[in-house]
Amino acid sequence: MDLGLRDRIALVTGASSGIGAATARLLAEEGADVVIAFGHDEAGARRTMAAVEAAGRRAWLCRFDIADAAAVQTAIRTVSAQTRGFDVLVLCAGYNAVTPFPNIAPEEWNTVVGINLNGAFYTLHAAIPFLRDGAAVVTVASVAAATGAPHHAHYAAAKAGLVNLTKSAARALAPRVRVNCVAPGIALTPMGRDTVANLAPDYAQTKLALQRYAEPDEIARCIVFLASPAASFVTGATLDVNGGRDMR
Repeated sequence: MDLGLRDRIALVTGASSGIGAATARLLAEEGADVVIAFGHDEAGARRTMAAVEAAGRRAWLCRFDIADAAAVQTAIRTVSAQTRGFDVLVLCAGYNAVTPFPNIAPEEWNTVVGINLNGAFYTLHAAIPFLRDGAAVVTVASVAAATGAPHHAHYAAAKAGLVNLTKSAARALAPRVRVNCVAPGIALTPMGRDTVANLAPDYAQTKLALQRYAEPDEIARCIVFLASPAASFVTGATLDVNGGRDMR
């Protein structure tokens, strides 16, 4: 299926590993050129860059601290001068810490919320002037946004905020730009595997209708769909991709 992404310019945050890396690669396979935005994992970002180039598309590396508004704004301005704007923006950067609610220190709360919610806002806000007409934004939240999470309440709260940021941005930027959200369940990424390590061994079999965890590509395909003209009449939506953990 041709999703209509050939020669589009996409920027993907959190693109050095996991769902972000898979999304960047799949966007390239659909014909998009990709800006690979990352924080600290340059080696992972370069692996993603190689995958994009192997698909025959152009790739740019863009390093910034997503929790630093000024750094984000500078980076977005700099890379947009090279790409001359963006057709797709995927906000996939994320960070989680497994800490029981009573033990969460304010510093840890601020770090998790700073990356997952503030960072998404900073990036989207900085990118608005450079989003082309008809552009699509996809945020990446979590099933925890709807269910809560006693061992990572800061992450769940930040992702719930991201779902509502998506709706607000969809209203504010329409009709020129579409904004949607994907809310994954547990995927077998580095962060996801840390989560699995703290769950009961039979969690997938007893809690998920599909009785398994997701592969990163399974989440990325949904992101790419929402980023594409194939989803041209979808905005302000949250797509649950959780294997049947919660059916709303």
